[in-house]
This record gives sequence, C-alpha cells and structure tokens, in this order.
Amino acid sequence: MSTRLRALGVVAATVLLTGGCAAGTHPGAAAVVGKTEISISDVDNTSRAVTTALGQNFNANATLRTLVTNAMAAEVAQQKSITITPAETAQSALQAVGENQEAYAKFQSEADTRDFLNAVGNTQLIALKLAGGGVNDMQNQAKLQQAQMAINEASKGIDITIAPRFGKWTGSDVDNTISGSLSKESKQTAAQREAAENAAKQQQQQGQG
Repeated sequence: MSTRLRALGVVAATVLLTGGCAAGTHPGAAAVVGKTEISISDVDNTSRAVTTALGQNFNANATLRTLVTNAMAAEVAQQKSITITPAETAQSALQAVGENQEAYAKFQSEADTRDFLNAVGNTQLIALKLAGGGVNDMQNQAKLQQAQMAINEASKGIDITIAPRFGKWTGSDVDNTISGSLSKESKQTAAQREAAENAAKQQQQQGQG
C-alpha cells in the first residue's frame, strides 16, 4: 500500500465516530447521517474518482465509511458552530495524503476528489477543534486522542442508517461482513474484497521492486 493511500486511511480511521441508529434508508440511498443522505451513486462515483487519483483501489466500502464519517463531522460542526478557514482546509488536506504534493495535486484537479479530500481534512480539524486544538496539532498524538473522545461524545445524538447491501452500522463503523439479515460475507462481497486486497498487494510489491 502506498504512503499516500495509507495516510488517507489513517486520517479517516482516526476520526471514526460513534453515533445513534435509525431504521431504514430511502431507495437509492447508501446511508443517511442525521439530515444528510449519501446516495449509492455518490459512493460509486467517489470510489472511482478516488481510485483514479490514488492510482490504486479505494473500494465502495472504504468510500462509504469515509463519507459517513465526513457527514457526521459536518453535522457536529454545524451543531457546535465550528468554522474552518480555506487555509486550514488546504493544510489538513495535504496532511491527509501524507504531505505528498503530487497526490494532493491530483486530488485537487477534479471536483469530486477535491471535495472528498477537503472533507477528510475538515473532519480531522473539527475533531481537533472540539478538543481545543487546531491544524498545528495534526501530528500530536495526545491531542488526537482527546479529539477522538471529544467528537465521539459530540456525535452521540446523530442517527446513522446504512443500506443493507453495504452492511450494518455497528455504532462506530460500517461492518460490511453483514449484509441485510445475513451474518457472514456474501460471495460477491468476498470476491470484491479479495480483489481489492490482491490489487493492494500488487501495488505494494511494485513499489518495493
């Protein structure tokens, strides 16, 4: 896995939130986060765009997790009147791809990927600002831990619903091993996951070669 993909994944994982639960999504919706609906087309389009920008697979499940997290953070920011300047967004977005200028430029060149990366960076900043920090604390592990706890607490009242085809919201993450009433991975989901893992391994081997 490349440094830029790993960095993006770490930022998204760092700010996974804890929310409530609600019943059912509208047709065509992949998830509903508070007042925000994430459509299946949003997930598919973003997954393709981010995969192209990264140069390696960023599958639908990873995309949905990140979009859900971003939407939750945006709801918290609105509730808590947290503001972020364009300069802060740019700095945090750059750090989200491991300060790789080439990767950052690719993301910023298209609207879909620019909005996605900026939202990832803003999510981290919202959490940090809740904990009394800011953009200069993005490498401060102690402050990041405080940010995690702060945003978990702030997001408790936000309802989250995931469409069954994508899995189930566990209270802190999307469990894609659960599809509808099934308790194990479907063959199709397993095949997609294995293909993504194999692609990542191949990219890693090529990078080491």
